[in-house]
Amino acid sequence: MLKIKNKAPSFKLPDQDGNIHNLKDYLGKKVLLYFYPKDDTPGCTTEACNFRDGYKDFKKLGLVILGVSADSVKSHKKFAEKFKLPFPLLSDEDKSVCEKYGVWQKKKFMGREYMGIVRSSFLIDEEGKIEKIYEEVKAGDHAEEVKSDL
Repeated sequence: MLKIKNKAPSFKLPDQDGNIHNLKDYLGKKVLLYFYPKDDTPGCTTEACNFRDGYKDFKKLGLVILGVSADSVKSHKKFAEKFKLPFPLLSDEDKSVCEKYGVWQKKKFMGREYMGIVRSSFLIDEEGKIEKIYEEVKAGDHAEEVKSDL
């Protein structure tokens, strides 16, 4: 289980354009790594669009936003273009990064149990350490919550 002040687990993942993102490339910058269950679903769309709508403010505050799900690069591309998302969506199809961050968990929906991504975010400081962990994120409120924390 990750804790505040832990070094954030490293990763190398492709975004919607096939560009590889490595956490160490962001040293010196504050990063919000937000994990979401699935492209183009109601809650995930709300969350992504709220980050999109506040993107200029986040950029002024020096924040890099990276979305992560287990969807494919192709799915991310379609989602990002459909909603004009200005930030990278990283594809973790083998769920290795989701597992490192502890967000790949057993979930329940309508009496059915299955494994999936629990909506969570990690605010990572300029030194690559976890500054804040957001658990049980509410999709509609998350962007404002992050902005007020900055």
